[in-house]
Parts: sequence; C-alpha cells; structure tokens
Amino acid sequence: MHGRTVALLAVVIPLLMLLGYVALHSGPLAPIAVTVTTVRAQALTPALYGIGTVDARYTYKIGTTFAGRLQRLDVDVGDRVLAGQVLGEMAPVDLDDRVRAQESTVKRAQAALREAEARQAYARAQLARYRQLVVARLISEEVVATRQQELQIADAVFAAAREDIARARSDGEALLAQRGDLRLIAPVDGVVALRTADPGTTIVAGQTVLEVIEPASVWVNVRFDQGSAGGLVAGLPAHIELRSRGGQPLPGRVVRVEPMADAVTEEMLAKVVFDAQLAAMPPIGELAEVTVQLPALAAAPVVPNAALRRIGNQTGVWQLVDGDLHFTAVQIGAADLDGQVQVRDGLQVGDQVIVYSEKLLAAHSAIHVVERIPGAPR
Repeated sequence: MHGRTVALLAVVIPLLMLLGYVALHSGPLAPIAVTVTTVRAQALTPALYGIGTVDARYTYKIGTTFAGRLQRLDVDVGDRVLAGQVLGEMAPVDLDDRVRAQESTVKRAQAALREAEARQAYARAQLARYRQLVVARLISEEVVATRQQELQIADAVFAAAREDIARARSDGEALLAQRGDLRLIAPVDGVVALRTADPGTTIVAGQTVLEVIEPASVWVNVRFDQGSAGGLVAGLPAHIELRSRGGQPLPGRVVRVEPMADAVTEEMLAKVVFDAQLAAMPPIGELAEVTVQLPALAAAPVVPNAALRRIGNQTGVWQLVDGDLHFTAVQIGAADLDGQVQVRDGLQVGDQVIVYSEKLLAAHSAIHVVERIPGAPR
C-alpha cells in the first residue's frame, strides 16, 4: 500500500504542477499581454475624412407649360448642348392655324384703324370749314354743333380702332409666345443628364422631358462625423478621391457647410468643389472620399486612438503606473488621420498607457508587456 501511494503521488503531483503552470501562463489566471506607448508632445495637422457623392449644383429641368404630344427630340443622354440650342419640339396641333388667323385679324384691325383715321381727318376738316362759314354768317351755329358731334364720334371710333389693333397684336404675340414654348431650348451650356420621354409621348403640363446640368457646377456632397467636425468651415482645402479615378487625389475646397445636420446619422453635411473643372465630368451619384485639411495645432500630449477606452460615461486610457493598472479619464481634442489624438487633460508627457491588449482589462488584471500582440495592427 505504501508503494502504491508513493507511485500515485508521483503521478498526481506532476499533473497538478502542470495544471498550475498552464493556469498561470495560458489559462484564465495567466497575465494578459499588452503593448505600451509613452505619451509624447506632438504638433498635429488634423484632418477630416468623409464619404460623399458627386452631385450637380445646378440642374435645369426642361419641359413644357401645357399638355401636348412630343413631336421630336434631337438629343440623348450624355450629349453636350449649347445655351439657346433647340433640343426638341412639341406638336403645335392647331396653333399654327390660330397664329395665321390672328394675323388676319390684325390686318383687319389695321384697315379699320386707317378707315377711322380717314373719317376723323374728314370730320376735323369739315368742322374747320363750317366754323369759317359761321364767321361769314352763311350758316347757323346748329350746323357747326352737328359737325362738332360728328368729329367726337370719329375720335371715339378712332380710339376704339386703336384699342382693337392693340388687343389683336397682344393676342398675336401671346400665340407666338405659345408657339415658342413648344420648342425645348437649352438654358445653359451643359450635358443632358436625363431624358424621360420619346417622340410621340403625350406630355402633361409641367412634366420634365430633359434635365441638363452644368459640368462646371459639379461638386461633392460630403458627410462628416459630428464628433470630429469641429473647425469645419468654408474655404478649407480638401483632397477628393473619386472611385472611377483609381484613388488619384484631386484638389478641391470646402465651399459651404450646411446649417442643417443629419440628426439620425449624427453627421454634418458640407459641399466640396473641385479647384479645376475636370476634362471628363464624373457621373452624378459616384462615391467619393474627401479629406479636409484643418489648421495645424501647436504641440501637445498625444496618444494613439487605439489606446482610448470607454467605461460607463467616461472616456479614458489604461495607464501603467509602477507596474499597476489605473483607468485615467481624459479629455480629448483633435485627431489626425494617422490615428493620433490630442489629450487636453488627464495625461502628462512621459506617462505610459496601454494601446492593445489580448483581452478586456480590469483594475486588478495581471499583465505583461510585449512588443507586439499577434493579430493586432502594427
């Protein structure tokens, strides 16, 4: 029995020692591997990064002001047009006949005006002659009064004829304006972006047939996170990377920051324009990555963005003090695109903070410092 006990202990004790070793080095009691960095003073050149879409600042919707049938359309999507160019035309139906009829009405009104003018001149001459006869006492005053009344009637007929011809000309001009509205005319130099109808289609009043955009008015509608958009103002330089250009940055600038933010996505909206008009206009709706350069900041304590942790309502870092862990709340400022964040309060230059850890840390976690944790970003 004594030999068996010794043999059993010889087996159990090494197993217990092995289990203890495993528990202390790779089990739940093993220290957590962490990487550490030292807080240093550094001048930051903060930048904002956002995703946006290509849009047109000015879009001209071309259509008709009354219902009708589209007779012809001379352009298609992608065609370049010039200001004043006729792009298509609506069917006039009976409008041409009405214009010719109105021209005849104007001619009749002109003839009536000439007749009224002749009657007026004759009545005026007769009145002048009869006044001379009254002076010579050859006729009575009643005859002169009759001629005076005839002149007044002639004046009224002449005035009515002038009104008739003015009304006829106005009606003719209105018909000509309606005839001109049948033509779809490009308001600016641009590119046809949308065509919604084909010849033969019935168009209702106010319906858009074509949309024309100005290539020079193309800009990018960008969204930036509200938490990092402090200092975003119009006039800041920007770099625009279009998906279709293989990531080649194009210079631009912020032309406007929208006063209305998106409350759902917690983003601010801005408009960014290209410094120079592109030779080939990018497609409307194309995704673009925009980087806006903010003014440079003076040197201040900075930490990597990866070192920041949020516990409860506090943002802070795990600080290493004499080998012990302490959670230190910090007040952060601007950040750059390299992942460096300015610390306004809570840390001093030379403090050591945890950047990466194998597991979530707690105040009493055992740790050991390594140069790099496998799988962690470099």
